[in-house]
Amino acid sequence: MKILILGDAAAAAVRAAEFIAAQVTAKPASVLGLATGGTMEAVYEKLIALHRAGRASFAGAQSFNLDEYVGLSGDHPCSYRRYMAEKLFDQIDIVPDAAHLPMGEAADAEAEAARYEAAIVAAGDIDLQLLGLGLNGHIGFNEPTSSLSSITRLKTLERSTREANSRYFPEGEEPPRLAITMGIGTIMRAREVLLVATGAAKARAVAQVVEGPVSARWPGSVLQMHRHATLVLDRAAASELELFDYYLDVHPE
Repeated sequence: MKILILGDAAAAAVRAAEFIAAQVTAKPASVLGLATGGTMEAVYEKLIALHRAGRASFAGAQSFNLDEYVGLSGDHPCSYRRYMAEKLFDQIDIVPDAAHLPMGEAADAEAEAARYEAAIVAAGDIDLQLLGLGLNGHIGFNEPTSSLSSITRLKTLERSTREANSRYFPEGEEPPRLAITMGIGTIMRAREVLLVATGAAKARAVAQVVEGPVSARWPGSVLQMHRHATLVLDRAAASELELFDYYLDVHPE
């Protein structure tokens, strides 16, 4: 794992956006794995700025998002399809049909998960997978105890995950209990992984993922086994790392 510690969350977002821009510049036909959540909003803002500056084109790329809530239509204000349209897709030059997400409103969610996994395989798997990190160490919606070899499937969300995401939903509306998510095995097939984590609230999860044992208790810890995984952190998220100074020596800010 390559650990990059930046001064603050804004600097981490810039570094992550530059990483993605470099990928599509080097390989215009890249298959990107994309993520949602609060951390990604800043990353996408910086990526849009790079696109507008002529430093990143997505015209030849395609993307697959990590997950989607079961039971939400694509036009629901809290669906990830809506999030991606507003936060990224509508502001860059990606071809609409090349931007893929699971269909949360599918009548048969398990069949939809299988279809989505097959589509990722048919695309040649992910070139660069962008990840956030949950407070409980989840990547995608792979909650603790998820199989480290799992593929895209239906997953029940932990209460802590639902509570963390409830701030995005209107008052009185609960986040769905189920989601379709890429599996840990699906993520691990990506040729390169970029995980972004910022803020002191993520410090414990980061420490477990980076320096703890590889364990389904902290699903992101499986990235220790990936050949090309880069973690972009701010100082707050990295604050509980025992080897903090070493990481800075290896990759200075």
